[in-house]
Amino acid sequence: MNITPRVRFAPSPTGYLHVGGLRTALFNFLFARHHDGKFILRIEDTDRNRFVDGAVENLISTLHWTGLDYDEGPDKGGDYGPYIQSKRLDIYRTHAQELIKKDKAYYCFCSPERLSMLRQEQKHTKDQAKYDKFCLNLTPEEIQKNLSALKPYVIRLNVPQNQIIEIDDVIRGRVEFNSETLDDQVLIKSDGYPTYHLANVVDDHLMKITHVIRGEEWLSSTPKHILLYDFFGWNRPVFAHLPLLLNPDRSKLSKRQGDVAVEDYRAKGYLKEALINFVALLGWNAGDDKEFYYMNELIEKFSLASVNKAGAIFNTEKLNWLNAEHIRNKNSVELLPELRSALKNSVYDESFFSDEYLTKVIDSMKERITFVSEVITKSPYFFAEIENYDPDVIKKRWTVETPVYLSKLSEEFSLLNNPGKEDFENALKKTTENLNLGIGKLIHPLRLAVSGMGAGPGVYDILFIIGKEKTIDRIKKAIEKLS
Repeated sequence: MNITPRVRFAPSPTGYLHVGGLRTALFNFLFARHHDGKFILRIEDTDRNRFVDGAVENLISTLHWTGLDYDEGPDKGGDYGPYIQSKRLDIYRTHAQELIKKDKAYYCFCSPERLSMLRQEQKHTKDQAKYDKFCLNLTPEEIQKNLSALKPYVIRLNVPQNQIIEIDDVIRGRVEFNSETLDDQVLIKSDGYPTYHLANVVDDHLMKITHVIRGEEWLSSTPKHILLYDFFGWNRPVFAHLPLLLNPDRSKLSKRQGDVAVEDYRAKGYLKEALINFVALLGWNAGDDKEFYYMNELIEKFSLASVNKAGAIFNTEKLNWLNAEHIRNKNSVELLPELRSALKNSVYDESFFSDEYLTKVIDSMKERITFVSEVITKSPYFFAEIENYDPDVIKKRWTVETPVYLSKLSEEFSLLNNPGKEDFENALKKTTENLNLGIGKLIHPLRLAVSGMGAGPGVYDILFIIGKEKTIDRIKKAIEKLS
């Protein structure tokens, strides 16, 4: 690539960050990093009716959490700021006036009532709903009179008639639109704020954006943007429109069918590495069967040429699988903050457990969980004493002779000094030999005694983690309760 790419993620602060927005941000980030370019965050907050307090801070926090660190943005600055559109209003008005002088835009003073009547007529005649250019024919004197009288107005794009507008899209190839299908888009609203269409084109040019990588839903708006580039006499950026995100039934991904906010997945305990890995595969692959990626691998492999046209299925089962895989591939010490966070939200006192203890617990459970919080729910015996014993396991594994066997085993354990896993294992084998028993006669009821369950990590792992004293105590209590 001859030029250094400059790409941007330009969300509207209307609430939480949608996973589709995360995918757009990620693909921009990967493209920039792959080509040693710049990734810019710009906040498009000109739709004041949809603005949500705190959304900007939430967006920034979420991007930082995912590791999508941008080079320029509201909290970082840069050579092309401000990076919040509501702080750039004079820039848009100046450019709108430039279009008016070139007869590429015009004042529209039509009342909401007239526009409503126009829409009703077009609906009745089954014509396309679009503005009829009524105010384009106002004389300069009429325009000045209305402006002097402070009559409310918008500024509209003067779309040329019957013109073919071509888009060369990296992902979709050549796409053509006839200008007859385009409305005379509002560029400046009656409140003085620009619409997305004017603001994003002006900002992309002034911020020297080279590639516009965004969702497929913006493809139909792109001919309006191309007209603006041409009217201003600016070079067009390269366009790449990403495929839609779909539910398994191929309907468009929406909140009605499940979680769509990145924050929802974070709260449920998905690792950022797993979420990024999963989202990267929504519409992109490197041309092989590889599915497990770290960020540095994604940066190395990413190419817009490998992005698919077809909609991408959001498969939660794959996300869960990736989360489990990333847990297994992490060092247990790295997972400690996740477990401590889960403990703080549980009934247990997080401060009671040392890092060393919790690391051992994670080591024993890593292969058995999809979420770190399942360390707690699937092995509560590491965090509290046994209150209940699985009745099915009791029925299957606890016999009349079991208390005698476990008492002998407990005696053997009591002779151990600071035992490790092998010491517990050797003591159990010695006991079975002395009692002339199969190992199952001891190991299964032992697991029940120390965990209350019939399955879990290796029983010697449990004994080593909870320690000799607690092991002996739990055996004693189980004998008392179950005999």
